Amino acid sequence: MWHRFHGPFSSLRGNKYILVAVDYLSKWVEAKALPTNDARVVCKFLKSPFARFGTPCAIISDRGTHFCNDQFAKVMLKYGVTHRLATAYHPQTSGQVEVSNRGLKRILEKTIGVNHASWSDKLDDALWAFRTAFRTPIGCTPYKLVYEKACHLPIELEHKAY
Repeated sequence: MWHRFHGPFSSLRGNKYILVAVDYLSKWVEAKALPTNDARVVCKFLKSPFARFGTPCAIISDRGTHFCNDQFAKVMLKYGVTHRLATAYHPQTSGQVEVSNRGLKRILEKTIGVNHASWSDKLDDALWAFRTAFRTPIGCTPYKLVYEKACHLPIELEHKAY
C-alpha cells in the first residue's frame, strides 16, 4: 500500500490536503480531504481501511514528517505493518500512487469546473469513478476485484439495466 499527501489547496470546508492510499494488488484507492497533514490525521485515516480490508504487509510512503515520526511508527508496530520509505527524488518508487493522483486530479478538474474551492465536496464522486473504471493491469475494475461483483451504476438503477 502506498501513501502520499497532496496540498495545500483551498477548500470551502476548510480542508487543505488530500491523503491518498493505493493498494498495490487491487489498485483500490482510498483518499480523504483533511485540514492538516500531520501524523495524527494519518494514523486516524489508516484505521478505516485497516478495519475494512485488514492490515497490509507493508506501507510505502514518502519521507514526509507526517509518516516519519514516533506516532506513525507506533501504529505500524501495533498492527504489524512494515514501513518502507520511497527513494527521495525518485517518483518511480511510488509510481502507483502517482498514477492514481494524476487520475484523481483529472477527474476533479473535470467535475469542479470554475469553483476550485469545491474540490473536497467532489472527492467521493471522483473516488467512485476511479474505483469503477476498468484497469488493464488487473483485467477488471478495482471495485470488482475487491467486492467480487460489478458495481451497479446509478444510470443502470434508474433504468433497470441490470
